[in-house]
Amino acid sequence: MRRCYDLPMRGVGFILLSCLVLPFGQRSSEDPLQHLPGNIEVLTHFGERADISPDNQRVAFMAKSFGDAMVIDLKSRVIQCLTCNVPAASFLRVMHLVTGDYILIGPEHFENVHNSRTRDNELWYLSKQRGSKPVKLGQKMSEGAAISKKSLKIAFSQTSEQAPDLAPEASRLIVADLDLSGTPHLINQKTVYESKDRGCTLEAQDFYDDDRKMTFTCYEPEGRASVMGIDLLNGVVTNFSKAPGTYNEVEGIFPDGLYTAVEADRQCEQLGGQGSGNIDIWKLRLDGTGKDFTRVTHFNDYEGGKASNPVISTDGRFMAFQSARTSDPAGVGYGILLYWFKR
Repeated sequence: MRRCYDLPMRGVGFILLSCLVLPFGQRSSEDPLQHLPGNIEVLTHFGERADISPDNQRVAFMAKSFGDAMVIDLKSRVIQCLTCNVPAASFLRVMHLVTGDYILIGPEHFENVHNSRTRDNELWYLSKQRGSKPVKLGQKMSEGAAISKKSLKIAFSQTSEQAPDLAPEASRLIVADLDLSGTPHLINQKTVYESKDRGCTLEAQDFYDDDRKMTFTCYEPEGRASVMGIDLLNGVVTNFSKAPGTYNEVEGIFPDGLYTAVEADRQCEQLGGQGSGNIDIWKLRLDGTGKDFTRVTHFNDYEGGKASNPVISTDGRFMAFQSARTSDPAGVGYGILLYWFKR
């Protein structure tokens, strides 16, 4: 099998950078970090769950799961710890607000992996002012959140583990606004979509189209998932991936709102293995057909390798993502990388 890596260049299409030649259906035993195409660079040698600032000058990330939040300046490459003044910090995610402040996600303290990631998972506000400490927003939630790049709008999901009023296998999507006029808190909370059973467990991902629409993942039985979208004005929900029986987790919207990045296992049709472990990053057009689906990274061409948790800069010039291992839980990463669509 001949797998080639191309670099998109403005005005000239694609330039072929390198090829990996393997027998059909076989993964390489080498390290994918030793075979990066010219448009991918290593930003950090540790960390996970990157998030790009709205001005594209910084990348926030987690040092590890249930750990400290960090931020790196893309010009100086200086790394700053955002939560090292919090004893035994146990956060799972850090995300930029349009103000330059941050949203943190995680439990108040670590009890065990299951309870701390599900039952005790909650939202926090962290000011960008040096030395600030996180402020609880008083909101339990499931997994990650959608944070607007243009306003103080936020969306998140809940299951019965955070919301006892929900049926045991139900989940819901909630949209709210962050009020910073006094002590930070959420206002205007509204449930915009609800799933009645485990046939579709919900997770909010990205706002787009001036916050009028939002992508979310529908996690399905047997380790499958679909890319979904909701029009927040009329409530219409669309399945964008339209590929039952495969894994498609939406991650990172392109600024035009026409495409999104997806963690997907489509390459496993040739390589073997399936599900959320064997993933790479793909690009999906949000036209509702599910047919315009292009592979972006090739880390899963290597034994035990995967690329995950992509986010796209607001100018569309680059993507931040992480190097990860197929044997680890979702979200665990071993360094942040930059993928340049155009320099």
